[in-house]
Formats: sequence, C-alpha cells, structure tokens
Amino acid sequence: MAAGIALVAGLGMAAPQAAAQTLTDTLIAAYRTSNLIGQNRAVLRAADEDVAQAVSALRPVVNFVARAEGVSAEQSLPSGPGTTRVENLTAQLALSAELTVFDFGRNRLAIGAAEAQVLATRAALVGVEQQVLFNAVAAFMDVRAAISRLELREANVRLIGQELQAARDRFEVGEITRTDVSIAEARLAGARSQVAAAQGDLAVAREAYRAATGDYPVRLAPPPALPALPASLEAAQGVARDRHPAIRRAQFEVTAADLNAERTAAIGRGTVSGTLNLSIDDDRRDRSSVGLSYSRPVYTGGRNPSLSRQAIAQRDAARSNLHQTAVEVIEQVGRSWSNIAVSRAQIQASASQIEAAQTAFEGISQEAELGARTTLDVLNAEQELLDARVGRVDAETARTLAVYGLLSSMGLLTVEHLDLGIPVYDPEAYYNAVRNAPLRSPQGEQLDRILQRMQP
Repeated sequence: MAAGIALVAGLGMAAPQAAAQTLTDTLIAAYRTSNLIGQNRAVLRAADEDVAQAVSALRPVVNFVARAEGVSAEQSLPSGPGTTRVENLTAQLALSAELTVFDFGRNRLAIGAAEAQVLATRAALVGVEQQVLFNAVAAFMDVRAAISRLELREANVRLIGQELQAARDRFEVGEITRTDVSIAEARLAGARSQVAAAQGDLAVAREAYRAATGDYPVRLAPPPALPALPASLEAAQGVARDRHPAIRRAQFEVTAADLNAERTAAIGRGTVSGTLNLSIDDDRRDRSSVGLSYSRPVYTGGRNPSLSRQAIAQRDAARSNLHQTAVEVIEQVGRSWSNIAVSRAQIQASASQIEAAQTAFEGISQEAELGARTTLDVLNAEQELLDARVGRVDAETARTLAVYGLLSSMGLLTVEHLDLGIPVYDPEAYYNAVRNAPLRSPQGEQLDRILQRMQP
C-alpha cells in the first residue's frame, strides 16, 4: 500500500512549486506532439501535390535528347570489284516539346477533382484533430478518476483496519465472537486487493496519458467549467450537419467523384496536341519541325468503357457514403446528448446516495458500539458509502467525456473552437505554394521555407 500512496503523491500532491497541469495544457500537448496529426498533415501535402500534377498536364512537356550512333558496313569499291568496310559515327542533339492544345476539358476536370480531394483531405485532418483532442480529454479525466478511486480505496483500507482493531478489542472482552473478527479480516484483505487493482488502473491511465500527450502526468488540476452547449438536441444536430468533418469530407468526395466521372466520359473525344522538334547533328546541320495532331481512341479492348463504368460506380458509392455518414453523425449526436442527460442524473442520484449512506454508516456504527449491530452491519454500511463515492467519481468523469464527445460529434472539438491560444496548422500555406506547380522561383523558395518550418 505504501507504493500506492507514493504513486498518488507523485501525481496528485506534487511539490507546491510545481504548477498543476490543466486540461488546456493537456490538450495543447496532445495537439503539438501527436504523430497521427503529423502523419495526416503529410497526407494532406501529398494531396496538394495532386493539384500541382493536374495543373502541369496543361503545360508543355520538353525533353532533351542526345543521340550517338555508330555504323559499320561493307561497301563496294568504286574503282572495281571488291568491297571495303566503312565505319561511321554520328551524333545528334535535339529538343522536343509537346503540348496538349485541346482535350475537351479533361484536364480542367482533373484539376477540379484534385482540388475537391484536397478539401476532403483537409476535412479528414480536422477529424483526426478531434480524435486526438478527445483522447487527451479522456486520458486527463481517466487519470484524475483513477487517482480519486485509489484514494478512496486506501481510505477504505484504513477505515476497515480501524474496524478490525475495534472488533479484536471487543472480542477480547467477550462482546463479539471470533466470527466477527474473521469477517473484518476478510473484508480488509478484499479492500487491499481493491487497492492493488486501483494502483493497476492508475498505471494504465498514466500510460494512456503519455500516449496521448507525449509525457506522463505530474500534477493534474481540477477540470475547468464545461464548455457551453446548444440549447436543444435539434440545434446540436443542425450544427453537426454543417460542421462535422466527416460529413464535409464525404461532400467533397462526392464532388471529386462527379468530376472524375465527367472526365472519364470525355476520354473517347480525343486530344489535339502540338509538337515542336529542334535538332543539330555533328556537322552542325540543324533541323526543325512543328506539328499539330488530333488523336482519338477507336478501339481499346474495352478499357475505356470499363473506366467510365467504374467512375460512375465510384460516384454512386460516394453519394451513398455521404448519406450514411450523415446518418451516423446525427445518431452520434443523439447518443452523446443522451449520455450527458444520464450522467447528470447519475451525479444527482449519487449525491443523495452518498448523503444517505453517510448517515446510515454513522448510525450503524453508533448502534454497533451499543451492541445493537454486528461488525458485518458496519462493514456493509461502509462498503455502500464507498460504492456511492466511487459512483460519483465515475458519473462526473462520464459527464465530462459526454460533453466533449458531443462537441466532437458536432465537429467543434478543435483547437480554434476551444480557444486554446496556440498557433494552428495552416493548410493553405503549402497548398498555395505548390498549386501552380512551381519550379525554381520565388514560389519555390517560399515552398522551401514552408517545408523547413514543418520539420519536427
């Protein structure tokens, strides 16, 4: 038990000079250290590059070609019968350029689809941010609840120890039997077992806190006042329809799927391309040519019709996913709203239960001193009081998690909405630097600076 007391002291009663870690501190640490957020930021930057690649398809493709050729052949002698071997080495330098002049809007549709996918990926990043912040809230509350449970269990051990000593004293004077002493001893052993279990729960909660924030908890402050919530379930569901990142992501994915279906349908219309070729050989003779061509698939073995059907199926799937996502989000809002109501009722009930159990315990203890109650009666009353107090800890934890769960289900569990007071990741910075597919230019230098700032 001494180890458990030391663990609680390290977490809940640190040195006075150590500042208590608030829930805000925990959320900030989780946001700044999350590998999951870092991973999805990189995924977003990769999606940004899809726009750059789609834009580049509208630009000329220039290739440099260096060619050398050696020829060895037999030739007849001009002066008479016989042959001779002639060897010749030629070299050529060339530039070739090709430009898509007109493709019936396919590239423009590809750019639009890539931009829609970028917006969908941004919404997914917000969803990951919500997940990380909720995990931080859960880790914070779990550690505090585990500390409270451990303190209650340890207090219970001390109280049962006092009851056991009192039972032994009464047994010595013949007021009770050995059975009463054995009951108290058994209850004390059980209480110590619960302390060991509570210590284990606290150790698990500490590990979860470290996983969520990057470090172990030291001294946690009481949670702040709960965030304001909408006045009604309908209002909360309305916010969720407009703000939830899963719905927004699904909406943008539908847009991308629609554009991809249009782009695939236009494949059969062909492409108008322009070409330019410049070359010079080892005799410094230059040659140039300019051409314009129109090509259109006549037969592709069924590939292009299959691509079109596939794109239509993917579009239909995206639309169904949007409808299902909205159903799930609204259902989650209703579930979180109910959880808040349940936890509030449990807190009120546990307060009344604690008050009644405290009164009962004190009365039974006094009656036991007068011989009107047994040791078992006292221990049972004490256990009911302990259960009521633990129940209140669990109910208060559940209410906090339900409130933040509601914010998450509404799409509002973000750094900006919680006003954590820290700089947030700007997804526009990288996108604006690469959207026009820059080479080495002021835009490219800006991109280098952005990438340096993003290094961990």
